[in-house]
Amino acid sequence: MRPAIALTICALFALLVAARGSEKPPAAAVAAVGVAAASDLVVSGGHRYLDVRTEKEFRNGHVVDSLNVPYLFFTSQAGREKNPKFIEQVAAHFDKQDRIVVGCKSGVRSELACFDLMAAGFENVKNMDGGYDAWVENGFAVKKPQAQDEL
Repeated sequence: MRPAIALTICALFALLVAARGSEKPPAAAVAAVGVAAASDLVVSGGHRYLDVRTEKEFRNGHVVDSLNVPYLFFTSQAGREKNPKFIEQVAAHFDKQDRIVVGCKSGVRSELACFDLMAAGFENVKNMDGGYDAWVENGFAVKKPQAQDEL
């Protein structure tokens, strides 16, 4: 009877080891930078700024020379809906080795976008803590729409 128990334990152990070997490694943490560091990275030319806010938010003001690819859409029917073409649209403008600072309004959507970008193979993405709101609060350059009477 003892050899059968030992054999069963060995078989269960082998299954456990095999199952653990097939697990995906934990997702890498997203690198985060403050707005001052993000500004330095973008101004130095070493990084490009990806704004993942909605098109409407972007039109109301954005980081100078940034590119807008919305991560979420706000709809009256579904509320928030993830952009199903987000990775495809980013890949049309960035190579997977490009250095990218990702920002949104406050840093939440951009962190989610960073996770998705990293999972898709983008190697050098950084989330800007505090988002566009913190960028503006710190007095960094923004592009705002011109008033109608200035046109």
